[in-house]
This record gives sequence, structure tokens and C-alpha cells, in this order.
Amino acid sequence: MAAQCVTKVELTVSCENLLDTDIGSKSDPLCVLLMSSSDSQWYEAGRTEKVQNCLSPKFAHKFVIDYYFEIVQKLKFGIYDIDNKTIDLNDDDFLGELESTLGQVKLLLLEQSIKP
Repeated sequence: MAAQCVTKVELTVSCENLLDTDIGSKSDPLCVLLMSSSDSQWYEAGRTEKVQNCLSPKFAHKFVIDYYFEIVQKLKFGIYDIDNKTIDLNDDDFLGELESTLGQVKLLLLEQSIKP
């Protein structure tokens, strides 16, 4: 069996101009990273910290994931306004999501680093 080519990648997430779903303050966003398994089921790969009263957060938490060459790895970044202490996201306000592949994210980052 041939060895797979794999490397670690580190992803940092930030957002701009999120919806303000709170009354009397601003949203308290958190980012959840979901990945698609080989049977196309989404599973949670990690979460950032919650940022209090912020519509343009720059999350400190970095997602470190394995990048497998020649394998399509689907990612979904979900943003939620967290207003309680439960880990269940069904009772939090959904602010939006981005679905991509790890290869697309890596290519975008490579293109950004090449610009003069």
C-alpha cells in the first residue's frame, strides 16, 4: 500500500460585518468548523472562542488539520451568536456559513501570498 502524502495546515478565521442579533449589545460570535467524513456526514472538528460584543471578530483559536493531497476534504465554517452556556448550537442564533474544500482554501491563501 502506498503511503499517503499529508501535511498539517493551520487555519485562522475572521469575519466582517456580521448580523447584530442582540438587543442592547452586539452579537457574541463563535465559529464552528465542520468537516465531511468519507460517508458524506458532517462532524464537528473544532470551535473557536466566543468573542463578546463584536461584529468583526478575529478569532485567536487556530484550527490545525491534516491536508491529504489528492483527496477532496469538504469544510463548513458556521458562525453563531452565543448567548448561553450550553454547547448545543440549536438554541443560538445562526449568523451564516461558508462551505469550501481545504484545497480551495489552500489555493486562495497561496494566491494571496503571491500578490506583490
